[in-house]
Amino acid sequence: MVAIISIPTPAPSVAHTAARTARLALSQQEAQYDSSLVSRFKEGDQEAFVEIVLRYREKMLAIAHTILRNHADAEEIAQDTFIRAHRSLALFRGESSLSAWLHCITLNLARNRYWYFHRRRRHSTQSLDCPINADTQATFADLVACDTPDPVRAATSKEFSELVAECMANLNIQQREILLLRNVRQYSYEEIARALAIKIGTVKSRVGRARNELRLLLAKTCPEFNAEDSPHEWFDPARPASREQILCA
Repeated sequence: MVAIISIPTPAPSVAHTAARTARLALSQQEAQYDSSLVSRFKEGDQEAFVEIVLRYREKMLAIAHTILRNHADAEEIAQDTFIRAHRSLALFRGESSLSAWLHCITLNLARNRYWYFHRRRRHSTQSLDCPINADTQATFADLVACDTPDPVRAATSKEFSELVAECMANLNIQQREILLLRNVRQYSYEEIARALAIKIGTVKSRVGRARNELRLLLAKTCPEFNAEDSPHEWFDPARPASREQILCA
């Protein structure tokens, strides 16, 4: 007869238990804050949704990239996630956490995109982000010629970007939001209209007013900029576009 020896499971250490308790408490705090954001959104506070996007965009981007292995596709999936979330958030009942709900949307969209391209054999192509071979960390993107600015131009661009950011901070919330969606997140007018539940004409007029106000602030901060000039005259045409698009796009 074979004796069965029972090996007792070691009790978790005090430090391990404390760490797990801390993580649980933090998770509960995050869920409570997410719940407050959802409540604010349902009451008509659009700024709450902007905060949701800022809190979870990088996480959703990482989830999509894990499946698609392509940064451009992952960016598009992350954007679609929040467009769908905005349409459906009013019906969100909180049966799961907001994070889990967004995760599920992203996962479904990414899987659908993956199988859509898989059926068309796009999976046999490689992203520019992929290493050239197993012996190097260099990617195909490194082989593509670029127009990287020289140090002087890069410093000038950085200084101007900081100036634009400072002036953006002085805009009102509605103006900052509309420029964030249009020029930083690259939303189309139609997508902004859906996200903010307003007409396309209203989107265009708000974008125009916000850009004009930003130009006035820039001219006031730096007199060398003339608010009457076209913004295109303020920049070196060869400079890669960045925050300048906020004024010109």
